[in-house]
Amino acid sequence: MALTGCLATSAPPATSEPERLAPAWRALLPGDSARLTAPAPVVEWRSGNPAVATVDATGLVRAHTLGFAVISAILDPDGRTAIAGIVVTPPVLIGAGDIAVCGSNQNDDATARLLDSIPGIVFTAGDNAYQDGSFEDFSLCYDPTWGRHKNRTRPSPGNHDYHTLGATGYFNYFGVLAGDSGVGYYRYQLGSWSVFSLNSNISMAAGSPQEQWLRDQLSVLRTPCSVAYWHHPRFSSGEHGNTVAAQPLWQALYDAGADVIIAGHDHTYERFAPQSPTGALDSATGIRQFVAGTGGPALYAFPTPAPNSEFRQNTTHGVLKLTLHATSYDWEFIATDAAVMDSGSGACH
Repeated sequence: MALTGCLATSAPPATSEPERLAPAWRALLPGDSARLTAPAPVVEWRSGNPAVATVDATGLVRAHTLGFAVISAILDPDGRTAIAGIVVTPPVLIGAGDIAVCGSNQNDDATARLLDSIPGIVFTAGDNAYQDGSFEDFSLCYDPTWGRHKNRTRPSPGNHDYHTLGATGYFNYFGVLAGDSGVGYYRYQLGSWSVFSLNSNISMAAGSPQEQWLRDQLSVLRTPCSVAYWHHPRFSSGEHGNTVAAQPLWQALYDAGADVIIAGHDHTYERFAPQSPTGALDSATGIRQFVAGTGGPALYAFPTPAPNSEFRQNTTHGVLKLTLHATSYDWEFIATDAAVMDSGSGACH
């Protein structure tokens, strides 16, 4: 799916930039529709790519074919404008964490080439731009590779992104695609699934603003299935191992019947059986976790296999693809030579 045009900012936003419609970004399946809301009365609605998506005089967007369209609302005769990005996509999440490195490392080039031929929404599981997540790291290292899929990307930040104070390089690069600036967690819908991008670099404790926001969001879910992704894995057989601090987020998702969690941080690919937040095997209501820290940098060892680890590999980089059905999902780990190294299916709770 070739996506052209740009919604996210590539530098700190200027005061002359267009305002944002609500929502500022939306993924739609072909044939779906969604209504946008403007911050003021609208003189005229326009689509920048009518072949992909059209908009009527009431702000109702209709999705037609795979691609990207900027929808504009002209708010006054002098040209004051509000915009939103619309991605028309199949119900697919595709991505990895631990991605872009400048210099001789070419693995992020190879994983970006996989994305070139796979339609869907691109997720990132943190550590997007090494070494420090600076704006220069994003511009020089991430942008030439994974950056060409920016309009269809919904990222999450990692600890390397926070080497720059407040992860300002990350937030300035991704703009509205990263949710509310400085917060780093948000929710969106993809087909019949609710998708949560969370931030494991700030407090995940029970009662923290992020944990309470997550529980509030989960309490009003109207979708049958849900998936969350962030950087630090609750469970991992890799060198970094388990992140106990992530357990409250796991607990909130588990209590609400969530289905899948994706993380990075360890530069490996690993799939776990469905389990509880404490690591007990739970085939009935457990969450299946994937570690996919295989976007670019050198891969890690597996010092000690963790309980309930079903599949592990650290010999090749690649991306995780989730195909999201109405009440189930399929997974594939696709290596840089396009070989499918792991695959399977699961049912939603």
